[in-house]
Amino acid sequence: MLPSLFINHGSPMMIKQQSDYTHFLKDIGKRFTPKAIVIFSAHWEEKVTTVSFADGPLETIYDFYGFPDDLYEIAYPAPGSPQVAEKLEKLFQTHGIPSQRDNKRGLDHGAWVFLRHMYPEADIPVVTVSVNPFLSAAEQYKIGEAFRTLGEENILVIGSGTTVHNFNYIKFGQQHPEPWAVEFDDWLIEKIQAKDLQSLVNYEQLAPYASRAVPRAEHFVPLFLAMGSSSGEQTPSVLYRGYEFGTFSNTCFEF
Repeated sequence: MLPSLFINHGSPMMIKQQSDYTHFLKDIGKRFTPKAIVIFSAHWEEKVTTVSFADGPLETIYDFYGFPDDLYEIAYPAPGSPQVAEKLEKLFQTHGIPSQRDNKRGLDHGAWVFLRHMYPEADIPVVTVSVNPFLSAAEQYKIGEAFRTLGEENILVIGSGTTVHNFNYIKFGQQHPEPWAVEFDDWLIEKIQAKDLQSLVNYEQLAPYASRAVPRAEHFVPLFLAMGSSSGEQTPSVLYRGYEFGTFSNTCFEF
């Protein structure tokens, strides 16, 4: 039985970095050996939940600008899996969740950057699923619930995003985190470990500094999608906690 995970995908610069966080990602990759990986990526937004049916090797999407030229030469040619994608489509149908197909979509940097550290051989099939940041947190959780049985089939579900993500408060070169970012994550961790879903889905009203930590929800909703995908049999845990640039949170969870 595999859990579901919430992983911070990091900056594109993480592709080449060797850090405490990238070492953590490598260790996680050694811990889990799934037959396939399903990723809700913060960097793929659609109004209707969309599943990638691309076969592979999947295209590496460079959805970032202004970075060193050699980053655009690095590829992650993982295989896709139309078979797993069809399974996801049927699960959505069973749960009454509208979905659609994308037959060409490859891997954006919300998927392949961290996967390159976890599974550098790029030999595990990957299927990505879009997010809609305009749905409520409760609706996100329900979408995730459609995938609750995937862990039993050795399919790893990952929500790829960030708990604190606000470019207006970035502090380049700052090594220590801003207190407000820590306070937001503290609240989040407490509610997640207590399985206090009622408070979590109302985080906008209840969490300290919520509007500052989550000015737009695209990086935050993968947390609810991953949480909903969990079997719920174990107590959620913090896999990693750290901060970059004063405010960007690398906090990761296992559900």
